[in-house]
Amino acid sequence: MLVLETHSLRTTEASFSESLYGLRRKAVNIKLSKENPRTESGHSGLKKHQKALSVAFMVVLPYFKSKLHSIYNREREATLQASLWGPSDVRIDDSDYFDSGASHVPAGSLSTNASLWARVRKRIEAFIGDFYPWIHAGNEGLTFAYQLLYLLDATGFYSPGLHVLGIHVCRATGQELMDTSSRISKIRSRERERLRGPPWLKALQRVLLSCMYTTLDYAQTGLIAAVFFFKMMEWWYQSAEERMSAPTVYPPPPPPPPPKVAEEGIPLPPDRTICPLCSQKRVNPSVVAVSGFVFCYPCVFRYVSQYKRCPVTLMPTTVDQIRRLFHDM
Repeated sequence: MLVLETHSLRTTEASFSESLYGLRRKAVNIKLSKENPRTESGHSGLKKHQKALSVAFMVVLPYFKSKLHSIYNREREATLQASLWGPSDVRIDDSDYFDSGASHVPAGSLSTNASLWARVRKRIEAFIGDFYPWIHAGNEGLTFAYQLLYLLDATGFYSPGLHVLGIHVCRATGQELMDTSSRISKIRSRERERLRGPPWLKALQRVLLSCMYTTLDYAQTGLIAAVFFFKMMEWWYQSAEERMSAPTVYPPPPPPPPPKVAEEGIPLPPDRTICPLCSQKRVNPSVVAVSGFVFCYPCVFRYVSQYKRCPVTLMPTTVDQIRRLFHDM
């Protein structure tokens, strides 16, 4: 990324992603007019220090931020483990634990022999673990505020880094695109003229430069093609995995036949709302789970408690298999 962004800023005055969308970085010139007390702003090309600092903001700072984030995650996991299990004076290394010939050394004796650099590093990591959330929250909040102000057209900078560098990101015109092509040709011709050495070495250097130029010229097209190919393969394998892992849908099995009324059981009344036990309209309807017939709860509870069976089918049951119905059919 360092090489790619440096080359992109050197040739197109834009980052690699910005050049994909036809954007250009321009330095903001602020001048005070004597006739008009208000400030007048204009744009010019990027200076060398602005290009170098742009690379630092795009590549170097995100790299250090990722490292700080990983250190913070390690410290957070260690703090969580200490809060769950408590501080431990003995630390067993995996390799020593599985090595039968090695003796386990307490962590206290190791810490006494630790170097000064190890202690300083541990303190730095603890400091990062304590203050990184505040730094991260402040950075994210400031970035969000800049983006919100940029959307409201209250500022011309969409990030704090661009404001510090004094750079606007603008849409490139057709003339600027042509100037970029001519500038790239001039830069490459000067680099070829600076080649020194015997003829065979110059030829080898020209071949290497041509290969490097071709790679950089088609980097954007290659990146777009690689992303498209990756997404297509991801869709292809994901759909194939979904088809292979999809469960086979079988039709639902037919319902079991309804239980038959036993010859010695209590007959069913013609009205389905009547309880077969008390021959009255059901109160607090409850069903016997083993048979599915509905009775009054007091009636069926007394009957099942005494006979341990369904009153209609005479199937064995208990009071635990009586279910209350909140909607009487």
